[in-house]
Amino acid sequence: MEHLPEWAVLLGNFGFPILIAIYLLTRFEKRIDNLTNAVRDVERLSSRKSEH
Repeated sequence: MEHLPEWAVLLGNFGFPILIAIYLLTRFEKRIDNLTNAVRDVERLSSRKSEH
């Protein structure tokens, strides 16, 4: 590995974890959006009940 450029070594060391992080973030983004919408729905329902 002595003949590899420095950027290739850095890519080998950090490329895989970065790809995994990007994959997980894009995968969980939809679930986080769904949870956010659910919390907003609960907030709306609780505010309606408190008005009555």
